[in-house]
This record gives sequence, structure tokens and C-alpha cells, in this order.
Amino acid sequence: MKSVNPNAMKKLLIPIIIIAIIVALYEQSKADKNVWVMIVAVVIFMFGMMRLSAKIPSKNQDKNEDDVQ
Repeated sequence: MKSVNPNAMKKLLIPIIIIAIIVALYEQSKADKNVWVMIVAVVIFMFGMMRLSAKIPSKNQDKNEDDVQ
């Protein structure tokens, strides 16, 4: 399977996350709210944040590796 460039993934995920936030906020402001639209927007937001945060190394990564040895 071909690996995806992390910068390309970030450039793709950030606009998707922003669109999901805008859709959820717009749906929340309407008089008759569609709960399913808000649920889908929140799920897309959470999935995008999970994918973005998976690329960020832990602050304690070096300390954890030293403790193992």
C-alpha cells in the first residue's frame, strides 16, 4: 500500500475539519436542528483530530525510551 505524504494529509484534513465545524455550528444555530447532521460533523471532526494528533510525537518520548533501557 502506498504511503501518503504527511504534509498532503495535513493539507487535506484541516479544511475537512474546518468544514465539519462550520456545518455543526450552522446546524446548531437553526430553529429545527437535525441531530444526525451534527453527529456526523462531530464524528468527522474527531476522526480528523485523531489522524492529525497521531503524527505529533509525545513530549516524553525520549524519557520513555531511556526508562526502558
